[in-house]
Amino acid sequence: MASYSVSVAPMMDWTDKHCRYFYRLLSQYTRLYTEMITSKAILRGDKNRLLDYNVIEHPLVLQIGGSDPVEMAACAVIAKQWGYDEVNINVGCPSERVLSGSFGACLMKEPDLVASCVESMIEACDIPVSVKSRIGIDEMESYEQLGDFVYRIHKKGCQHFIIHARKAWLQGLSPKQNRTIPPLNYPWVYQIKKDFPRLKITINGGITSTKEVLNHLKKVDGVMLGRAIYNRPYTLTEIDRHVFGFNDAVKPREEIVVEYMKYIETQQKLDVPVRAMTRHILGLYHGQKNAKMFRRLLSGKTVDLSHLNEWLNYSNN
Repeated sequence: MASYSVSVAPMMDWTDKHCRYFYRLLSQYTRLYTEMITSKAILRGDKNRLLDYNVIEHPLVLQIGGSDPVEMAACAVIAKQWGYDEVNINVGCPSERVLSGSFGACLMKEPDLVASCVESMIEACDIPVSVKSRIGIDEMESYEQLGDFVYRIHKKGCQHFIIHARKAWLQGLSPKQNRTIPPLNYPWVYQIKKDFPRLKITINGGITSTKEVLNHLKKVDGVMLGRAIYNRPYTLTEIDRHVFGFNDAVKPREEIVVEYMKYIETQQKLDVPVRAMTRHILGLYHGQKNAKMFRRLLSGKTVDLSHLNEWLNYSNN
């Protein structure tokens, strides 16, 4: 099954390169996304800090927030130069920050502008360009508006749409509320696949289990999970087995900890704080005996490798 069939969503302040390295230890095949990075930051900022990743993270997608076709084309070229497998345009984030920056969910009101960005990016480089959106925003009330949005952008060359099956309310709801309060509408995403059968359609929003993933894959091409993976990352091993058919022996959690400790040691030499890496693995033992102890060991005021060694000594006895 193609690698785009399951992916982990771009999540601000969470899916940094340390988080993605950890996820790749759990899954060989799940597609990973960076946090959203603005086009202006990519063009003017510290590229080594913003764009660096580990080679094992592939397949890896760079998500960009922006709305200037010239800037977005330049970012697509940079993405290819850095070796990313795909570049994704954020047309789904509902925060005030992206609204003021003229990118994110507010761009659903400007499909022709998004289409121009897609066109310029495709012309500039030959890696795939995808769009991540909502099913609508604010006063967008009809399926026809969503279909028109997809049609206009597809006409300019976009072949892959990741659709969060909720509207976004840009006035009156916080970004956190926009993840839960607007009702899910999976049938609209299914209908987009029926109406545009040649497009790759990935569904996102409220999906928490491997069983749900398999059910959605009967109707669309891909499934994107977000906070469910961050809170229960070992689910990725189930996805490798049941979705991708990877039937080799699954690594036990303790082996994952050992491998991640080696990574932490290399990053420490680059002055990366241990806590910046261990924060991503707090959910590794979710639902397991002594999960609270694992989280407590890694949640103190000071955290170092001795805490992980203490855990391994405990769990192996």
